[in-house]
Amino acid sequence: MTTTPTQKLSDIGVSIWLDDLSRERLSSGSLQKLIDEKNVVGVTTNPSIFHQAITTGHYYDGKIAELAAKGSSLEETIFEITTTDVADACDLFAPVAAATKGVDGRVSIEVDPRLAWDTAGTIAEAKHLYKRVGKDNVHIKIPATLEGLEAITATLAEGISVNVTLIFSLERYRAVINAFQSGLEQAKENGHDLSKIHSVASFFVSRVDTEIDKRLDKIGTDEAKALKGKAGVANARLAYQVHEELFSTERWAVLAEAGALPQRPLWASTGVKDPAYPDTLYVTELAAPGVVNTMPEKTLEATFDHGVVTGDTVTGTYNEANAVLDALEAIGVSYNDVVAVLESEGLDKFVASWKELLGDVEGALASARKAS
Repeated sequence: MTTTPTQKLSDIGVSIWLDDLSRERLSSGSLQKLIDEKNVVGVTTNPSIFHQAITTGHYYDGKIAELAAKGSSLEETIFEITTTDVADACDLFAPVAAATKGVDGRVSIEVDPRLAWDTAGTIAEAKHLYKRVGKDNVHIKIPATLEGLEAITATLAEGISVNVTLIFSLERYRAVINAFQSGLEQAKENGHDLSKIHSVASFFVSRVDTEIDKRLDKIGTDEAKALKGKAGVANARLAYQVHEELFSTERWAVLAEAGALPQRPLWASTGVKDPAYPDTLYVTELAAPGVVNTMPEKTLEATFDHGVVTGDTVTGTYNEANAVLDALEAIGVSYNDVVAVLESEGLDKFVASWKELLGDVEGALASARKAS
C-alpha cells in the first residue's frame, strides 16, 4: 500500500492543520474528508478567513436573519457566527483531541485584531472567547506584539490554551517562549493542571521571502538574486533551533516535571506566493518532529499530490541557515527592518479584513431587518 506524502509528514512528527474554516466546510463534510483522507488534525482561522467565509455564498444568510430578528448588534452577530463555527469544528475534531491527549484536534480563533496593542483588552477578549466556545480543544489566538506578550502570559495563567500568532523575528520568538513559560509558572501557582494547557507559536514563513525578495530585486546584483527564496526557510529553521535551546533549560525541566508540554513551533503562511518556487517549498523543507504546519487547502492538495517528503529537513541545518541571513545583511538587507515591516503589515491586514467583515455583516443585517 502506497504511503501518501501527508502520511509521511505525520510519521515524521509533523501535525497538519488546515488554515481555513467555514460553515460550508462543516456542513458539506469536506473538512471531515480532509481528516479521514489527508491527515488533517487541526484548524486555524484568522480575520481574513472569516471575512472570506461569511461573504462567500449564502451559508450564513439564515443565521444573520435569525440574529437580526433577535435585535443582535453587529458585534454580537459576528461573535455568534465565528464562535459557533469554531465550537462545531471543535466537536468535529474531538476524537482527534481525545486520541492525542489534546495535543492535536485543535481549532484556533483569534481575538479582535483591533486589540493587538491593548493588553487588558486582549486578556478580556481571550477569556470571553474561551468561555463562549466552551470546548477544551479550542486555541485562543493572540498576536505576538509587545503588548500581546503580557496577555499571552495572563491567558495561559488562567489555564487557557493559546496560539501565539504573527511571529516573524527570532528575538520576538524568544520573548514568546519566555511569555509561555511565565504563563505556565503562574498557572501552576494558580492550581491548574499543566498537562491540560497547550500552546503553539505561529512563525510566519512565505511573507519573509516576499518582503526580502522585493528588496533583493531592487539591489539587482547576481549575488542578490542568488539569495531569493531562501530567507523564509532559513528563518524558520533557526526558530526551530531556538525552540530546541529554550526547551532544554533547567527552567523548562521544572515545568516539564510538573506535567507541562512544550509550546510547539507552527509554520504559518506556508502557501507559496512566488510561482517560481515549488508549491510545497514551505512544507517539505520544514519537516521536523514536533512541529505544526498549517496549510491553505491549495498547499495541502499540492503536498498530498506531489510533495517529496524526505524526512527531517530542519535539524542540523542551522549553520547553513545562519549563512543565508548573514549574506542578506552583508548586501544591505536589514533583518530587523524586514521583521518590523512584516509585523506592522500583518496586523494592518487583519484589522482591514475585520473592518471589511464588519461592513459586510452590517449590510446583511440591515437587509434582513428590511426583509422582515
